[in-house]
Amino acid sequence: MYRIFIIEDDIKIATILKNKMEQYGYISQAATQFQELMPEIEAFDPQLVLLDINLPYFDGYYWCRQIRTRSSVPIIFISARSGEMDQVMAIENGGDDYITKPIQLELLMAKVRGSLRRSYGEYAPAISATDFPDGAGNENRQDSSELAVQGLRLYMSRNELEWDKRRVELTKNEGLLAECLLRKPGQIISREQLLEALWDDVQFVDDNTLTVNVTRLRKKLEELGLPKIIETIRGQGYKLSTYPLGEGED
Repeated sequence: MYRIFIIEDDIKIATILKNKMEQYGYISQAATQFQELMPEIEAFDPQLVLLDINLPYFDGYYWCRQIRTRSSVPIIFISARSGEMDQVMAIENGGDDYITKPIQLELLMAKVRGSLRRSYGEYAPAISATDFPDGAGNENRQDSSELAVQGLRLYMSRNELEWDKRRVELTKNEGLLAECLLRKPGQIISREQLLEALWDDVQFVDDNTLTVNVTRLRKKLEELGLPKIIETIRGQGYKLSTYPLGEGED
């Protein structure tokens, strides 16, 4: 059974969410220590996090960044904020999906099930990155699946990219984007294909959300010294450059 951690300071909403998760057979726990959430999260070791934005002490964006320093666990934001910029900020800060209040519970459950399938179930390319690792032995962990193009290597089992002896960690969505591009180097991957690879409920995803995720992946590639290998094909989609790495154009 999957473990779902709920970060919501409205006790009534948190209880509704907790009961709904358990109705579907998930183990759930609601946060109680909003001034310092990480010990509670790490002790529960969740496989998915539901995260509100308006919280006491620190907002959801802050806690999303804190979680991302330790884990690639799927994070779904739940908020009364419905503005486009709020959703962009949620993705920019490491979130994977976003749903607005008042919550449509069946839509939420569809997003939860989809995220779990992509991360751990039949759609997962390999074992997902370890959640909240203790650090012991991680460097020696064996990858069950990886992709490589011209020396750029994606370790799918732990969501890492490697180039020229440097590595960067990816979020789940960044890893899925990288996998789509590395599987078909030099070929155009349409925006629709990428949206379907990242989200089950494409009709509920703003197209700008994909742009934000591509921008984040490009920043990770820049950290490796590869700023120009994801090409934008206007009106069509994106492709991984077939030029010698680092020599392509945006």
